[in-house]
Amino acid sequence: MGNYDTSELSTQPTPPPPRGCSVGVEPPYRVLCDLEAVWGVVLEAVACSGGLASLVLAVLLIIKLRVVSDPARRSGLGPLLLLLGTLLGIFTISLAFLVGKTQVLCVVRRAFWGPLFALCFSCLLVQGVRLRRLVAGKSSPTGSTLAALGLALALVQGIISAEWVLLTVVREGHPACEYPPLDFALMCSYTLGLLLIAMGLSLGVVLCGGEFGEDGGDGREEDREGENEKRRWKCNAVWVFLSSLASALLWVAWLGFYLYGSQALRGKGSRERGGNKDAKVLDEPALAVALVIQGWILLLFHAIPESHLCLQNPTQPDTQDFFDTSRASPAPHFGDEHPVHSHQSFQENQAFSMEEHSATVRSGTYPSSHGSIRPSIAFRGHVYQPTEMALVMNGGTVGIDRDKRFIS
Repeated sequence: MGNYDTSELSTQPTPPPPRGCSVGVEPPYRVLCDLEAVWGVVLEAVACSGGLASLVLAVLLIIKLRVVSDPARRSGLGPLLLLLGTLLGIFTISLAFLVGKTQVLCVVRRAFWGPLFALCFSCLLVQGVRLRRLVAGKSSPTGSTLAALGLALALVQGIISAEWVLLTVVREGHPACEYPPLDFALMCSYTLGLLLIAMGLSLGVVLCGGEFGEDGGDGREEDREGENEKRRWKCNAVWVFLSSLASALLWVAWLGFYLYGSQALRGKGSRERGGNKDAKVLDEPALAVALVIQGWILLLFHAIPESHLCLQNPTQPDTQDFFDTSRASPAPHFGDEHPVHSHQSFQENQAFSMEEHSATVRSGTYPSSHGSIRPSIAFRGHVYQPTEMALVMNGGTVGIDRDKRFIS
């Protein structure tokens, strides 16, 4: 039986390559270069551009990581980098749904479909938790903590997918490419639950603003700053809600087509051809299209706006608070206003003035305003009033008698 199959396969002629593909390209991979069926090339280009955009944005965030000094803004970079890495994986695995079916490729598809989507939706969920705390006036967990929480939530879906592959392929011995569509949809139920929770959290932040604690700030200026901060975090929550809503609508669309629309098209095609050949030819392209659209939704509605909001500079108040001791005012540069030798010249001028005054006192003359020299009152002229220091220095009563004689 095995020899018959081998000889039959060897005698089958290889179909000629389509326009755009060379002879060396294997038939399962010709959809990536077939210019006659343009949808494969277009989908491949869109997926590659999305992966490149995710990579460039992740590198930009890593380079600008030191610029973000605000802890509230910095806490959102951890889940955002995790989301960008997951989007790169989603755009890459979408190419595996375009090529032909092999045992290894089907295992990769079934094993990584659910965990990658779970990582994306868990990043949205932890962003909702972060924004809920920030709007409530509380401190946000660090970016590494939020990223670890997202990984822990996605690990559950990884365990579910691994158990499904092991039970159906390894234990029961079914081909990896043969599985009921309903089983594939039920395997993603946990991922869909993460998406719904993320959408509910973000909607609650937008409408209610989270759980508010005690009102902080008694002044009008502090209230205004608090309102600006709350409005800014609500803007982030709006983008999270929009990305979650668009993702939910996409999942409803592709699940409905995968479970019902694809079966109807397959039944119509089998009746027209009189057989069941290529019965599942529409399943894999539908999943590839869903992957690429989902990646671009998260990139446009969440990754790019969140990166912009994290990297933009916070607005500074117009008025300066002179009683704010948190920011030290710069010290005045006295050295720039006065020359270095000013102190020395001041000492020289002071010494010259003292010498001139001493000479004037000894000579008994002072210069007048007209330039002439006028006589001055003698230092010990007219009435002398001795002080206590003079009495002590003159030797008590002797000094007093001498002063009396001098006065007389």
